[in-house]
Amino acid sequence: MNWTLEVVVVPVSDVDRARAFYADQLGFVVDHDTRMGETRRTVQLTPPGSGCSVVIGTGLTDMAPGSLRGLQLVVRDVRAAHAELVGRGVKVGPVQVIGPAGMRPAQDGDALNHAGFVFFKDPDGNSWAVQQIDART
Repeated sequence: MNWTLEVVVVPVSDVDRARAFYADQLGFVVDHDTRMGETRRTVQLTPPGSGCSVVIGTGLTDMAPGSLRGLQLVVRDVRAAHAELVGRGVKVGPVQVIGPAGMRPAQDGDALNHAGFVFFKDPDGNSWAVQQIDART
């Protein structure tokens, strides 16, 4: 039996601001933006190439806006992803590599497969990691 993760709810305080961030700055595809009465709205967005979407909205969760940690995207080239995020105006940290001593700034020549990361937060403070996986073992 396959078990697939399809949706993650991301708690936000301003749906329009979050929608603009995820769609315009991160490049996520807006799958739908549905209003259900005066108090409920659901916006589903999917990262390009992903089988899992994020949902933002009102009336969806009791998590505090900005409280979600540990969301992770995977790319084949973290340096290219970093450049794209910077070019889209996302406030993103430098490319880092994890090793025996923890995280440190990446150097030219570092092996980044499974070890290269960049980090950013959405406008509410929900934290994201982008990890390079260019080959799976």
